[in-house]
Amino acid sequence: MNTSLSWIKAYVPDLDVTAQEYTDAMTLSGTKVEGYEKLDADLDKIVVGQIEKIEKHPDADKLIICQVNIGTETIQIVTGAPNVHEGDKVPVVLDGGRVAGGHEPGSRVAGGIKIKKGKLRGVESCGMMCSIEELGSNRDMYPDAPEEGIYIFPEDTEVGADAIEVLGLHDVVFEYEVTSNRVDCFSVVGIAREAAATFGKKFCPPVVTPTGNSENAADYIKVSVKNTDLCPRYCARVVKNIKIGPSPEWMQRRLASVGIRPINNLVDITNYVMEEYGQPMHAYDLDTIEDREIVVRTAAKGEKFTTLDGQERQMDETVLMICDGRKSIGIAGIMGGENSMITDDVHTMLFEAACFDGTNIRKSSKKVGLRTDASGKFEKGLDPNNAQAAIDRACQLVEEMGAGEVVGGMVDVYPQKREEIRLPFRPDEINVLLGTDISPEEMLGYFEKIDLGYDAEKQEVIVPTFRQDLLRTADLAEEVARFFGYDNIPTTLPRGESTMGKLPFKLRVEEIAREIAEFCGFSQGMTYSFESPKVFDKLNLPQDSSLRRAIEIMNPLGEDYSVMRTTPLNGMLTSLATNYNRRNKNVRLYELANVYLPDELPLKELPQERMQFTLGMYGDGDFYSMKGVVEEFLEKAGLSEKEVYDPNSKKPYLHPGRQADIVYKGTVIGYLGEVHPDVADTYGIGERAYLAVLDMPAVTEFATFDRKYAGIARYPAVNRDISMVMPKEILAGQVEEVIEKEGGKYLESYALFDIYEGAQIKEGYKSLAYSIVFRAQDKTLEDAEVSEAMDRILKGLEAMDIELRK
Repeated sequence: MNTSLSWIKAYVPDLDVTAQEYTDAMTLSGTKVEGYEKLDADLDKIVVGQIEKIEKHPDADKLIICQVNIGTETIQIVTGAPNVHEGDKVPVVLDGGRVAGGHEPGSRVAGGIKIKKGKLRGVESCGMMCSIEELGSNRDMYPDAPEEGIYIFPEDTEVGADAIEVLGLHDVVFEYEVTSNRVDCFSVVGIAREAAATFGKKFCPPVVTPTGNSENAADYIKVSVKNTDLCPRYCARVVKNIKIGPSPEWMQRRLASVGIRPINNLVDITNYVMEEYGQPMHAYDLDTIEDREIVVRTAAKGEKFTTLDGQERQMDETVLMICDGRKSIGIAGIMGGENSMITDDVHTMLFEAACFDGTNIRKSSKKVGLRTDASGKFEKGLDPNNAQAAIDRACQLVEEMGAGEVVGGMVDVYPQKREEIRLPFRPDEINVLLGTDISPEEMLGYFEKIDLGYDAEKQEVIVPTFRQDLLRTADLAEEVARFFGYDNIPTTLPRGESTMGKLPFKLRVEEIAREIAEFCGFSQGMTYSFESPKVFDKLNLPQDSSLRRAIEIMNPLGEDYSVMRTTPLNGMLTSLATNYNRRNKNVRLYELANVYLPDELPLKELPQERMQFTLGMYGDGDFYSMKGVVEEFLEKAGLSEKEVYDPNSKKPYLHPGRQADIVYKGTVIGYLGEVHPDVADTYGIGERAYLAVLDMPAVTEFATFDRKYAGIARYPAVNRDISMVMPKEILAGQVEEVIEKEGGKYLESYALFDIYEGAQIKEGYKSLAYSIVFRAQDKTLEDAEVSEAMDRILKGLEAMDIELRK
């Protein structure tokens, strides 16, 4: 958002500040000024001169000698400008003066160019006549300037006057950073209101006078809005007997100062009101509107429409359109149509000032690939009550400039008027919140400056509809703070009850995962959530695997980043491969990251985002090393019961004989194993690698940080060692299930201390040896009680074809 200081002063006439004072004060009061540009920077000693006599240069065909009256004297200037004539009034920079740059647009020189008296081809020249570019401006701001040559003033310009003053260049253009919730500040009137409040000056907004003849606009046009959610208000007025011509100089200067090129009076009026009131407007040739009817509706799917820029664009059913009785004539809030554009032959014009849903305009602008000044303002969500003021202001300017005859009345479709909101006025609460001691009267004084009303009887602040950001007492406190002065708020101690924060339960479990991984020598890695569909083949996933049902990204960086990952393995294996190829030994990595699992494709609702704790390693360590890290984590996370490892996990990317699902209380919470040799070869990992993946939501469901502690045992333990022979197919976990089940209430612990396969054991069998500990909490166990428990354990083992080793 840009404004010129002269435009602000039009509504705050008593404002008298320097550019830096304005910048500092406005920024401190909440309207941040990003920077400013002085239009008269590097311009010095430039006056209006009149050429009295022109002679040819005796030694140069392309140079002429001019005698120029500068008011106090006549000086001689040599120039090569082709467009000057005797009697012309031109800007003249005197000896010792400065210009901003050269002849080319945008060729401004830092510090300017100093002009000195000198000789050109032997003839004395005491100054220089200037082009508009040399004055630091351009033809956008001064359309009457020639493309090449000296700028010519109007005939009635005073000779000897300050040329910079005549040109209106004693001005400053400010650039603001306006937050999206301050819609009112996307207008010159809004900025002026803030400036008046900041500097304590009187705010004088434009006075809009009634316009229109005795006719009624409703006799010219009918308006119907089919979707009032997307178009809460639509105002239309009619202007007939149009006279197209240039807009007045003051309007052209103001538009050019904010970067808008003047075109003609009608276009300039709509642009001027858009900047002044922050309300975009559009003008249609009424004679092109069939059936004399405006219909606001959403487009048909696949509907094509040609906009003012001549481009054909395709719509969908969410884009709001402005239509007449038979066809579309504009994309609501974005751009009008080529079929209803204003031409030099226009006789009767329809003015539109409407309010459209900001979110819809933003999405529609993106869909059709067209963003305009109007859509940029509508995106913020405008005040529908501003539409009438803006269209009345435009009609007032039409009459003042003689651009046409305004038809009386207005067609206004406004089914649900937006009302002012009321907030309770609680000065004590505001003072507590700010740490200040400001009187209620002083606070109300601040509110009055920014047009907030006050109901003394109900003790409520009345918030006008253009302040959509004021919704609660804290917002009122912010208004008080910014006009009281943030730098005036004293330093105070915090008030209120002190509370101790803590991490949510889910994040505490994830923190345990990090601690255990790093304690066990793993380094954290981070990989992309975007992957290539080719990774599924690299992982040997079958074609019907559910993991291949990945979400495709609408605007991918490329094919290698075109789907959302459904498994964390590709990122981990790629990282391990990178380290292996760089000759890093004994690499251990972990990652905590989401996978994205859709319930169905195409998506109808958001996918499941499940956090996965992924561990990967190669080098020192094996399957059991990885298993130990998993068990350490589960123990620290409070999963106190024993997990079960199911070797029938059938993961195609893991070694078929060295993998297992991790099962806890009947729920699969993860898996681990050695990477399948083919997969390792595909990724370029030249040695055995191991992976473990834990589904954190499943782990969190069983996790607990409640701990129960038991006293030191008072009675001795009884140890029994047992060595068994069994078929190789029987797992140690199955043996341990029997020990736990049959050990009875005195069973304290057990530990596998030996595994043997060899010549002393028959082929197809193995030997496992366990140390089993029994203890009672209230007495010393007798041998018979321990033997009874051991007998039960042995009978359970015999049922599994397990016998004692002899």
